[in-house]
Amino acid sequence: MTTIKPRTMTGTCEYLPEMQRHFSYLLNIIRTTYASFGFQEIMTPSFELKDILLSKEGGETEKQVYFIQSTGALEQNKAPDAALKFDLTIPLARYVAEHERELAFPFKRYQIQPVFRGERAQKGRYREFYQCDIDVVGKETLSIQYDAEIPAIIYNIFSKLNLENFQIQINHRKLLKGIFNHFNIPSNLYEETLRTIDKCDKIGIEKTVETLETLIPKNDVKGLIKLLTYEGSIESTLTFLSNLDITNSDFKAGLDDLKTIFEHLKNMKIPETALKLNLLIARGLDYYTGAVFETILTDHPNIGSICSGGRYDNLASKFTKSNLPGVGISIGLTRLFYQLQEMDFFKTLPQTEKYLILNEEGTDPKTLYDMAIKLRAENKIVDIYFEQAKLKKQFKYASDKAFSHVIFKDHAQDQFLIKNMITGKQIPCFNR
Repeated sequence: MTTIKPRTMTGTCEYLPEMQRHFSYLLNIIRTTYASFGFQEIMTPSFELKDILLSKEGGETEKQVYFIQSTGALEQNKAPDAALKFDLTIPLARYVAEHERELAFPFKRYQIQPVFRGERAQKGRYREFYQCDIDVVGKETLSIQYDAEIPAIIYNIFSKLNLENFQIQINHRKLLKGIFNHFNIPSNLYEETLRTIDKCDKIGIEKTVETLETLIPKNDVKGLIKLLTYEGSIESTLTFLSNLDITNSDFKAGLDDLKTIFEHLKNMKIPETALKLNLLIARGLDYYTGAVFETILTDHPNIGSICSGGRYDNLASKFTKSNLPGVGISIGLTRLFYQLQEMDFFKTLPQTEKYLILNEEGTDPKTLYDMAIKLRAENKIVDIYFEQAKLKKQFKYASDKAFSHVIFKDHAQDQFLIKNMITGKQIPCFNR
């Protein structure tokens, strides 16, 4: 019999127990915060029909799809009709359109699931990774107050993680469209101009100007970039924009929305130190139409946005005639997790309180079970060492598995003791 070498594909999620504990800690904070703002959890299948999944236009992700094919279909040379989902947006669009009559709008959902892309596995790029999405979907209309609630949720999550140096950057696509109009940029070049501007933090101002001068050579590129790189407080930036001689309706609508969003954020007690009005934030995806958000760790700007999203006019136009505007964000949980590991973030986590009941030869199993039942009734995590082994080996097992407490029989006192494995302190457990 041939032995197969055990191995996993690179760029996939598989963690040893302690690492999984850290990952679950992070996931739980995100999940409970989403729920605390009234979002309901949904799940969608790991794969979707091919025509559904590939209905998204623009971007590169649809070129990285993992298709699914049964062995029977493969033997019959049939083309695959399904594929693993590469994000949670299209599944949401399909879900809302399919269950439109059963949902109450505005529909607030959160979804935490793995997605799959045919990436070349490398740092920050994975074939399998978790996304944590929230979206609010309206029917025909959606209050702009939801646009303000989204960054408030982001702030709450990162504050609960005790990450002090993060910044939620906000801009508006209509504001940018109005600025492009003012600079006489042809409308057919808006999207490419947006994508170029969105890369400015990665390629630098000089390269951005060079690229734009090739794209729109007849326009005042340096004047455009000077405007978009304005630096100041939120209030001074809004004043700067208000004083510009730009009168088109898109610019005014975007500016009014930004003023409203920041006013609501102020009322929600979100400190300005955690926010920034960044006129270079564009989000490269075509479907964003209003406010856009990106969150960065200010001590690690090189890793880019760890949480991004924005407002879109119509989520499910491919699947329904109903107008379903929405706003949402996505946290790249896997990417954030590895970055926090590199920062030694998880070293500060408190040790999980876990109890191991040692098993000496001759001990009545009922006694061990009774102790475990009583401790679990107090919401303790309890394990019993069932194998017959020397106490030294059992204590080593407790240490290797990071049990915080060990319960063992003190024969001199004829009682069970609880030993704190960190402090060494011992106290009586139960009178037996």
